[in-house]
Amino acid sequence: MKIKQIKVHLSEEEIEARIKELGAQISAEYGDEPVCLVCILKGSVFFTCELAKRITSPVEIEFMSVSSYGAGTSSSGVVKIVQDLSTSIEGKNVLVIEDIIDSGRTLSYLLQNLKTRNPKSVKLCTLLDKPERRVVEVAVDYVGFVIPDEFVVGYGLDYDQRYRNLPYIGFVEIEDEEGEASE
Repeated sequence: MKIKQIKVHLSEEEIEARIKELGAQISAEYGDEPVCLVCILKGSVFFTCELAKRITSPVEIEFMSVSSYGAGTSSSGVVKIVQDLSTSIEGKNVLVIEDIIDSGRTLSYLLQNLKTRNPKSVKLCTLLDKPERRVVEVAVDYVGFVIPDEFVVGYGLDYDQRYRNLPYIGFVEIEDEEGEASE
């Protein structure tokens, strides 16, 4: 796959404004209760950092790395925990932070796994949601943006480890083998 261009879908300013709203909503729900943000690496690290700055409840941050993609653009369906949490979440309010949810396979597996660790609560927050792609239902508590079923990069989202550092989220336009553009 060769990327011809990336069209801005959500600007840096739009993303920042929505994260500020999510931070206020999460803070209102948890109040003075501590919340453990579980950042799903690598994609959600940008979102997690910005969101954490806007949550007024006491925050702890943990990291997990879960893989189901490889180098392709769609989920393989096989979920593997590459890096697990470094501390126990027993008795804690856990908020899983994800960059994008499409098929739901990875998050369904991950949420079930975390619930077996006896947290006080487990909720899910995603920057982007692609409900059209859902093959496994997942309850998402906080959604930044619902987007159409197009491949996106930027703001932590990548194609083969590239484009994560774009300050916006863009739709990828792919060049086919004859050099023609397709989306």
